Amino acid sequence: MPTSSASTTDSAKPSAGGGVQSLERAFDLLERMADAGGEVGLSELSATSGLPLPTIHRLMRTLVACGYVRQQPNRRYALGPRLIRLGESASRLLGTWARPYLARLVEETGETANMALLDGDEIVYVAQVPSKHSMRMFTEVGRRVLPHSTGVGKALLAGVADEEVRALLSRTGMPAATEKTIITPEGFLAALDDVRRTGYAVDDNEQEIGVRCLAVSVPDSPTAAAISISGPAGRVTEAATEKIVPVLQQIALELSQALASSGA
Repeated sequence: MPTSSASTTDSAKPSAGGGVQSLERAFDLLERMADAGGEVGLSELSATSGLPLPTIHRLMRTLVACGYVRQQPNRRYALGPRLIRLGESASRLLGTWARPYLARLVEETGETANMALLDGDEIVYVAQVPSKHSMRMFTEVGRRVLPHSTGVGKALLAGVADEEVRALLSRTGMPAATEKTIITPEGFLAALDDVRRTGYAVDDNEQEIGVRCLAVSVPDSPTAAAISISGPAGRVTEAATEKIVPVLQQIALELSQALASSGA
């Protein structure tokens, strides 16, 4: 028996882009929850998304049942723990996608290339291509460090409001990794101003004595990401910096474009 158009469910409706409308709406709500800090009320979601409350309630009920959202005792909704596994897998894939670009960075600069993400209050290295020079450094895939002593940390936090940076630093503290580590919020915020002005960040013996790092953020990355090169201070000099930074910026732009075109 033919089905009338009036009985077509929301989940079967095609979107303007040819996808499934309810899926697009569900993912949009998850993105809005993340943007709001991970916890919101239905009225907030309705106000920001423009969707009616009954539609949002139905979508959230499904997300709760699947474990991607949980309802708090105060009746607000929070991102659920099942998203953690997806995020960890996606982070690993992001590093895999970045490796060809990091390999080019090594080829053009001669130094070890890294990719790092901002994960909560920490920096986590998700990809690395070592240089041909034999030198062991602190940067290795999977390592977590505090952002105030790294070039990638500065590159990533330069895009964050100063009050949020202060809040992060108050949570993590600013322990000194070396005598050159920045250990005051004012000093770190001044360093972020330099990053915003010049377009790149420098770790000058701040995480490890004898090692300099140059870093830039990846524009419009699906998650906050930065790429960097690390090498001996004797090679990564001020003169070398002038040649390396444009290469870093160009490869970051190309990586950003590749991630956007792949739908990452």
